[in-house]
Amino acid sequence: AVNAMIYMRNITITTAKSATYLENVGEGSFGYKGLHIDLKLNETRKGMAEYRLYAEYPFELQIRTVIQDSWSILDHKIKYKKSIPNSLKRRINTLAALFELADREFRAIRDATRIELEQTEEIYPQIEAETKDAEVSASDGGDPEQAVQPGRYAPLNAFFFLRIAQHFFPKFEFESHKVDGFTQEIISLKPNISRGKFNFYLREKFSTIKQYQEEFEKSGERMNPFTMMRHCLYAGDKEVFSAILTDTARDRFDKWLNDQKK
Repeated sequence: AVNAMIYMRNITITTAKSATYLENVGEGSFGYKGLHIDLKLNETRKGMAEYRLYAEYPFELQIRTVIQDSWSILDHKIKYKKSIPNSLKRRINTLAALFELADREFRAIRDATRIELEQTEEIYPQIEAETKDAEVSASDGGDPEQAVQPGRYAPLNAFFFLRIAQHFFPKFEFESHKVDGFTQEIISLKPNISRGKFNFYLREKFSTIKQYQEEFEKSGERMNPFTMMRHCLYAGDKEVFSAILTDTARDRFDKWLNDQKK
């Protein structure tokens, strides 16, 4: 996005062909989608010495999605596409349709993901309500997941994880692939964990882990938010989440906890 903004400040758009532009598209023909824009340098850029030789020449910019570009590469590799047997035409048509479907589904997934993230921005009060149910059950020695009122229980997923994590670490930039991987790791250790229970672990143990962080970082090492959440989960349920820390990290943390009791 930043590169696009820099680029657009230095050029002038003369024409833009339809976003559904297809090369050689027609019945019995094959092509690929892409946006084609005719451009020229703006007056500021024209005056620069390095552009004077070709300042007056127009040029074309072709914009495609990754999948559209992949199909364009394959399209060029298919040497015979016109006067060919119908069975081969059908195969090429099938391949073209699969690429178009993949492009459409990818965009649908992207848009749905954005909507999910926007919706989870507003639900933290609901998660807090579930957490209170979990707290009451934990104090009574019951199963927190069973104590959540009907309609309130929601299993933990990457979107809920991110919203909860951002509440505790508002200044940290969470990378999507790390969020996804860590969420899956948590679920693999506790398959029925709810978003409220995850929030409960963090809220109950966060101050303890902050104290441990201060002691831990005196050696010059650092604890990032993911490491802190690992310690919160382990402190919340050592039996279930014993594998969420390495042996060295677990032994070091247990020693610190024991020292605090003395």
